[in-house]
Amino acid sequence: MSETEGTTPQQPASGQPKAGDRRRARVLAMQGLYQRHFSKSSISDIEAEFIVDNDMSKVDLLYFRDLLRGVHREQGELDGLLEPFLDRPLDEVDPIELAIVRLGAYELKNRLDVPYRVVINEGIELAKRFGGTEGHKFVNSILDKLSRRLRLAETRPR
Repeated sequence: MSETEGTTPQQPASGQPKAGDRRRARVLAMQGLYQRHFSKSSISDIEAEFIVDNDMSKVDLLYFRDLLRGVHREQGELDGLLEPFLDRPLDEVDPIELAIVRLGAYELKNRLDVPYRVVINEGIELAKRFGGTEGHKFVNSILDKLSRRLRLAETRPR
């Protein structure tokens, strides 16, 4: 039995997940989406593999699952939202950056509990950590433009 089997992440007393736990969930979800890009494994197999192979005690497990499954399920729709803002065909986007912008698009569209600035900043940080040299600029540009379309009330100047 692995160390993480049967464990669930602890929620703080406030009932709100910790930012670091969500950040780790995003990292793992992005890595899972990247892996899915190259493998024939099902998304549930990838999810199970990540849960077994990683210490999930400081990961918002529900958020990880929502991101991984949600992006996979809505990939076609998310790609349709992203394409008008891309400067190249979708199949020419670096796979890491593609996973990051799909993740950000999913959060902007479906996770209204997460402020759009947080979504953009988290995407930039993922790109700086895992993407190419200028990848964070690409991610910032795409998510910023998309946020103005999906989060109009939030992004409108006051």
